[in-house]
Amino acid sequence: MKIALDAMGGDFAPQSIIEGAVIAKREILSPETEIILIGKENIIKEELAKHNASATDFTIVNADDVIEMGEHPTKAFTQKPNSSIAVGFGMLKAQQSDVFCSCGNTGAMLVGSLFTIKAIEGVPRPGIAGWFPKLKGYGIVMDVGANADCKPEALVNFAILGSLYVKHVMGIENPKVGLLNMGEEEGKGDLLSQAAFPLLKANDKINFVGNLEGRDFFNSKADVIVCDGFTGNVVLKMGEEFYEILKERNIKDEFIDRFDYSRVGGSPILGVNGNVIIGHGVSNPTAIKNMLKLAEQTALSKVADHIKQAFK
Repeated sequence: MKIALDAMGGDFAPQSIIEGAVIAKREILSPETEIILIGKENIIKEELAKHNASATDFTIVNADDVIEMGEHPTKAFTQKPNSSIAVGFGMLKAQQSDVFCSCGNTGAMLVGSLFTIKAIEGVPRPGIAGWFPKLKGYGIVMDVGANADCKPEALVNFAILGSLYVKHVMGIENPKVGLLNMGEEEGKGDLLSQAAFPLLKANDKINFVGNLEGRDFFNSKADVIVCDGFTGNVVLKMGEEFYEILKERNIKDEFIDRFDYSRVGGSPILGVNGNVIIGHGVSNPTAIKNMLKLAEQTALSKVADHIKQAFK
């Protein structure tokens, strides 16, 4: 198992990235799992030394350029072929790694996914799966930002992708799928929701349970919630801020703690020819550690192969 990690991506890179990788290597990853650190080699080695980690415990791949967080994704990706993100996708395409992770420019990660490893044949719109805590365990919401505007068919696509991920990575055999809406009754919602409902209902590849309201995010009604990327991103960011406010007020609760993005560490891009995990730009070492564990689980599940088979 080889996990390629962008050592230069994120607001606190490379310090948090390297520290998280060292912790993951020492504490939670399988001994057989190799971490490939991509970035400026001399800086990576300096950071490893700060944590009493030997460079021989990792594979280091030099990349002289960095796509900054504020750069235009497409322009930066094409103009910086030796950036850590571009090199990471090149390794993934060449099957020199099993999964690629980065907390860098999200747009560039999407561009790299579509330009380098490309969408799986039959998947019109790959998406980002975001995690949400339920009273028991986690579920996913899709899409959370890759597709701000969607056609009804895209929501069906998200439902299938999300179901396959939950089944093969989370071990839920027949995951329940709900459509995020403003009411439970069929026929409720905007034009997108009204058009998507009968398509979801008629699709035999998913276990569709109907419309869900916002209050249903945290109960057991669904394991996968589908919506357009605009709505999903708003919900995701609201949950993050909700957690930060409660943390500032010293409100401690096991359920509330699972709103912390670092508990899972990253979100997969589903529907592309390879395993790609996007981390939060402000990821701390704990988030990096958990992102690498998620990457290992995702690659071991071979979910990308299951998606290819489903859309074949």
